[in-house]
Amino acid sequence: MVRSWLRGSRGVAQRWRADRAGGGVSTPRGLPPAMPLPLPDSARPKRLLFINQYYWPDHASTAQHLADLAESLAGEGHEVHVLCGQGGYKPGAPRPPTFEVHHGVTIHRVPTTSLGRRSTLTRMTDYLSFYARALVLALALPRFDVIATLTTPPIIGLVGTILRRLKRSRHIYWSMDLHPDASLALGRMSPRNPIVALLAWLSDFVYRQADKVVVLGPYMADRILAKRARPDRVTTIPVWSRRDEVYPLPRAGHPLREALGLADKFVAMYSGNLGLAHAFDELLEAARRLRDRPDVAFLFVGGGPRLAEVVAAKQAEGLDNIRLLDYFPREQLHASLTVADVHLVSMRREMTGIVVPGKLYGAMASGRPVLFVGPEHCETADTIRQSECGLTVRLGDVDGLVEAVTLLADDPELVAKLGARGREAFLVAHEKEPCCTRWSAMIADLVCDPTPARTSPAPRPVGAPAVAGPS
Repeated sequence: MVRSWLRGSRGVAQRWRADRAGGGVSTPRGLPPAMPLPLPDSARPKRLLFINQYYWPDHASTAQHLADLAESLAGEGHEVHVLCGQGGYKPGAPRPPTFEVHHGVTIHRVPTTSLGRRSTLTRMTDYLSFYARALVLALALPRFDVIATLTTPPIIGLVGTILRRLKRSRHIYWSMDLHPDASLALGRMSPRNPIVALLAWLSDFVYRQADKVVVLGPYMADRILAKRARPDRVTTIPVWSRRDEVYPLPRAGHPLREALGLADKFVAMYSGNLGLAHAFDELLEAARRLRDRPDVAFLFVGGGPRLAEVVAAKQAEGLDNIRLLDYFPREQLHASLTVADVHLVSMRREMTGIVVPGKLYGAMASGRPVLFVGPEHCETADTIRQSECGLTVRLGDVDGLVEAVTLLADDPELVAKLGARGREAFLVAHEKEPCCTRWSAMIADLVCDPTPARTSPAPRPVGAPAVAGPS
């Protein structure tokens, strides 16, 4: 009796699955077939296009986060496309094909120069080559429900603005950082330069036209609201790390610590881009003052425009307690980030709200404490205090930094306690799954809105060119 019922149930289940796969709905014999109910628009799979200069297999931070999000949305059944450049973040890297499908994501790559970031000229050349080809290809592609643009290169969101007008797609501007705000804050550009003024106006215009602006934290949101973006269109979703990619490894017997000769050292690690937005004077001075402690090592992993300063200090002053390594492949992050006993994160004061160092979340995921040198009030400092996962030191306070490193080096129980709190907070708020879920919900809400978004004309600054009003 039970066996016959099971056989009958399996037959119904198999028939339903077969009918479902074929697009139909099974109905009992003798009854008219039911009319399929239309899916609500919020549940309908969307056609999505992401535009950013870098994407998988590139190691750039924006490439990695975009790959996580695109693959997550593809896994939900959405049709996901990415438009990116062939040239990599690191010059000389092998060029991937112009078209391929990877983990359910259709990738369109346009040929670009890859001169690197060694000067403003080479960087601008790479940017311009991507702008031109990305716009041409984006116009040739069919219409998408949503176009999401990141901020590499700067003002690439203008392509999203153009597609929003011409193809009636919704535009999401994912603000990973703010340009030319960063260059202006660092004094690398003059606001009196008419070209810079035009770029700044265009950047603000894109923020005002976007249907949604995704920011990384409240300080960045404040800056974008000051550009007169509508508050109801600004959404905060932090960047993330992945629990299956970065996770705690015990210090004892750690394979990389052994291989690097760091098994008996307290390792203060800076991992990631050594960029202009970050502070290094305090870190180098701390290394100088602690050079006579053979148990403390400062490890810099990565590259960037300020790497040369670290290399020069190490070589000129014989700082043997400084170690330098290149980037690790993403699949080795769980091992590389857990080499650290404490992670060093830094940011210049003028970068508050312009950048949000994503390396914080990898450090939290690794189960290691964080030592932040930067502004007292910013996304990073607030997260560390709220999570109780590390210590913060004011810019210029080298004594405080040396004291903090010494405190942690001498107190392994405190290191373990702070690291465990960081991992716990990471799983709740900064892991890939909850962040990508928020992205999915935002896209569903945006597309199910039946009327295209409109923006009130914004005041035009004196001397700025006239730009057509929003669609």
